[in-house]
Amino acid sequence: MPKNVLIINGHPDPRPERFVHALSAAYAEGAEANGHKVRRIVLGELDVPILRRREDWQDAPVPPQLADAAASIVWADHLVILYPLWLGDMPALLKAFLEQIGRPGVAIDKAARSLSPGLWKGKSGRLVVTMGMPAFVYNWYFGAHSVKSLKRNILNFVGVSPVRSSIVGMVEGSAESRAEWLETMRSLGRKAQ
Repeated sequence: MPKNVLIINGHPDPRPERFVHALSAAYAEGAEANGHKVRRIVLGELDVPILRRREDWQDAPVPPQLADAAASIVWADHLVILYPLWLGDMPALLKAFLEQIGRPGVAIDKAARSLSPGLWKGKSGRLVVTMGMPAFVYNWYFGAHSVKSLKRNILNFVGVSPVRSSIVGMVEGSAESRAEWLETMRSLGRKAQ
């Protein structure tokens, strides 16, 4: 059954040579080839304001420049978030975006009195993280903490489940490795998972 797939390219640098952009395009190519509807958000092309006060997060509307992005998340059945690992975590621009669209009334039920107040129930997710170190080092030594935090503390909290992940280590590696990752993304896109 075709799905509505939203690809959120979380690389702050919009220059096309960044591998996250190629991975994003490959996922979209695979999804579209199999009849899935695809929308894309490229954070490096957006002006994402930073939240500074709790009151703004709780009570203010989503900024106008992010209204289409928030609507696309509501539209989506499956969310794909791609980002480079920077200083052990997601880039600040992606965090600012998630804070803006993860607010009460958009991602969280304001009236909920449970530990799972999410309004995005029924959506699945895929995280794709690129990094210079080998993936096994990130998983074994660092415990994949950025991925675990994003899954548990943000996506699962707002109802997105299951959330799968792909860790792309040694991103500056060989052309063969990059080609394999692009084919993996096309395959995942075809399945919308």
